[in-house]
Amino acid sequence: MSFLLIGGSGQWAGCVSGEWVGSAWSGVRGPEPVSTDPGTSNMMSKLTQLTSMVSSLEEKVKTVLMEGSAVKHRRSLIPPIIFEVKADSLGIFQKTHLKVDVETGKLVIKKSKDGPDDKCYPSKKILQLIKSQKLPNKLVIVLETEKEKTLRKEYLFADSKKREGFCQLLQQMKNKHSDQLEPDMLTIFTGSWNMGDAPPPKDITSWFLCKGQGKTRDETTDYIDHDIYVIGTQEDPLNEKEWVEILLRSLNEITTAEYKLITIQTLWNIRIVVLAKQEHAHRISHICTNSVKTGIANTLGNKGAVGASFMFNGTSFGFINSHLTSGSEKKHRRKQNYFNILRFLILGDKKLVPFNLSHRFTHLFWLGDLNYRIQLANSEAENIVQKIKQQQYQELLAFDQLNMERIESQVFLDFHEEDITFPPTYRFDRGTRERYCYIKQKATGVKYNLPSWCDRVLWKSYPQMHVLCQSYGCTEDITTSDHSPVFATFQVGVTSQFVSKNNPGDSDEQGHIELLNCKATLYTKSHTKFYIEFYSTCLENMVKSSEADDQDGCNGTLVVKFGTLPKLTPIISDLEYLLDQHLLICIKSSDTDESYGEGCIALRMEDPQQQPFSFNTQLTHHGEGTGCFQGEICLHAPCGKQREKLYDFVKIEKDEAVVQKQLKAQCSQHWEHSFSTDQNVPNQVLANQIKQSPPGTPAGFKVNEQRAKPSSPVQGRGEIPIIPPARISTQKFAPCPNARGPLSTRQQEPFRPLASSDKPEMIDNPLYGPVNTGSNPPPGQNRPHKPPEPAPRKNAAGRQRSMTYSTSEKKPAVHDKAAAKNVLSAMGPINVTRPEVTAPKPRPPLPAKGHGIRDAQNN
Repeated sequence: MSFLLIGGSGQWAGCVSGEWVGSAWSGVRGPEPVSTDPGTSNMMSKLTQLTSMVSSLEEKVKTVLMEGSAVKHRRSLIPPIIFEVKADSLGIFQKTHLKVDVETGKLVIKKSKDGPDDKCYPSKKILQLIKSQKLPNKLVIVLETEKEKTLRKEYLFADSKKREGFCQLLQQMKNKHSDQLEPDMLTIFTGSWNMGDAPPPKDITSWFLCKGQGKTRDETTDYIDHDIYVIGTQEDPLNEKEWVEILLRSLNEITTAEYKLITIQTLWNIRIVVLAKQEHAHRISHICTNSVKTGIANTLGNKGAVGASFMFNGTSFGFINSHLTSGSEKKHRRKQNYFNILRFLILGDKKLVPFNLSHRFTHLFWLGDLNYRIQLANSEAENIVQKIKQQQYQELLAFDQLNMERIESQVFLDFHEEDITFPPTYRFDRGTRERYCYIKQKATGVKYNLPSWCDRVLWKSYPQMHVLCQSYGCTEDITTSDHSPVFATFQVGVTSQFVSKNNPGDSDEQGHIELLNCKATLYTKSHTKFYIEFYSTCLENMVKSSEADDQDGCNGTLVVKFGTLPKLTPIISDLEYLLDQHLLICIKSSDTDESYGEGCIALRMEDPQQQPFSFNTQLTHHGEGTGCFQGEICLHAPCGKQREKLYDFVKIEKDEAVVQKQLKAQCSQHWEHSFSTDQNVPNQVLANQIKQSPPGTPAGFKVNEQRAKPSSPVQGRGEIPIIPPARISTQKFAPCPNARGPLSTRQQEPFRPLASSDKPEMIDNPLYGPVNTGSNPPPGQNRPHKPPEPAPRKNAAGRQRSMTYSTSEKKPAVHDKAAAKNVLSAMGPINVTRPEVTAPKPRPPLPAKGHGIRDAQNN
């Protein structure tokens, strides 16, 4: 009887006929075993051969394991990364190095890159990172030293991009070594790409790595995987299975996490795909998808939108991918597309019936080919190409239709968009990104497609919610389509299923939410009674208030003062829980139960000890502003221990000058566009500005009537290669536009505004005057002067309620010139609708009448 045992230490041992023998795997034979069995030598020969084979196999396995471990380390582990910075020491900046080791959770400070470690701080000792607003490359690190003392260290990085990469790595380190079981922040990738009915190239990983132009990620953050990927495509020629396989394969090449398909929705060639880490699959619930057609007669799906929504623990997310009507002259139709999507795309909680998409989600992201163009004359094409080459994007963005519409609060009210620091994404020559092809030959004739930012990403979140856009740009190596893919990454705050740490017996009374001194300002002339409906995830059911009796209307604005509002009883009476909640309000008419405005109120406050705290929120209905709601809130709940959020680890230093400038700009924009269209209060400054600008030019934009330069030799193509812009956005931090690099010495002629020959879709605007090709129209085209009528506030799209009203006051008779003069003076001191013409020429004298004619007239 014989058998063989192989040990893990590279030895073998066998028992042959009751005697133990052994040998090493190294191939060196040991002493011959002593045995009386004649077959022992034959067996030992076979064991030697087996030993040699196992030894060879062992060497191969070792090699594979060593190579595999290196690959695994590169892909699954974030290697230590060293940043070269300048440290502030008594006002003198000295060169030093910061080593971030995410896996071990340590921050090492060392003088030289290869030298010994001077100081080492574990992740728990790193209390906070504070970004400077004045200096985009300055960072303050707050550290905990011995005896619970804090130490502030100031560092200057090479640029803001390096500083952002350092902050993201330290944020990742804090998240990785946190004791929390549930995350309170996520990173989300959103991407939009009009594929142009062409299959994608083999490699599209640069899109998901945010490599290209604009605000891109630093290479040190390539190891950080996003929690959720949302990809929206238009004119997608692939089927759903093929596209999902390409996406998963691409993510597998650049990430280590396993991703799962959460949902997918397709409308013709418009598609949205949501992928999430496998570890988050059990946290995602209430998945919903829907689509809306906005093509011809709203029945064709070549244009429209697809959407997806879900709950991540206690936070609701909504994503919309839309492809709006194309054409520079179809701005009004794109606006109608937006309102139709906002009203008829059904996503989210079905209980929130009075609210549209803009109020249904904690975080809402809207991406896609929105097709808004640069509103300039076709003859400006080459001038636009030159501006793009010189990276003078801000001059072109002043004529971007989406920006102009948003400034006037026409579309995407309360949405946000990161600063654009990348070139227009449409319309390129396929196969290259060095030429724009802005002339398109169609059956109906020649069509101009000026280079424009058609592909966009916007977002809207509940007030006081954490959301940070970390990148926004476009790729430059994916050239199969005439559009470039656009990417945007976000860091957002989320809430988990709350478990109170307080003892139920600590408080004798149930907590409640109390609203005080509330009043609503509504843009309406109706004098019906109003009441409020309250919705929230912290309330068991909807709560309805009583009717308000105190109201006063003046000049198309109604102020409704609500007396005692009902106390709202939350399902959990814990202050930490309530500070993460929001109240949705809906102000309705008692006569028709129709909504006159919806809004959202955050319960979070800076100091919970100082109550009540005031609030002021804007009211909207069907995407249009309808007023505001203000008052005070008092939270009656036991104060437990407040847990610090992980996303509060990185703060932005408050610079008073910057804050005051931002507040001034926001207030100016809000009041100007909230009331300018509601009240006839033109002033002399606005009138002078309008007189100095050509008709059809928005207020605030100055242009010149000079003709553009001749086009390039190749018609319809900008032949000058586009210089890639810097990979970090300096727009936010640059003190003035002159901070950019030196421009070309070639003198650029100013833009020429859009002429009537381009056939824009525009109507006469009482603020800007009639649409004419020049400031002096021919006399034959002059319109008879009519006194302006006070324009009522525009109704929301599809609203059945009329904003007008009838009156029993008698209008002055035609012959009553004095009364008519008073009416005209009450309408406004300045009439800006009168065409600007030169002084009228004296008319020729009328022929003298004969005596017979005059006698007949007298009789």
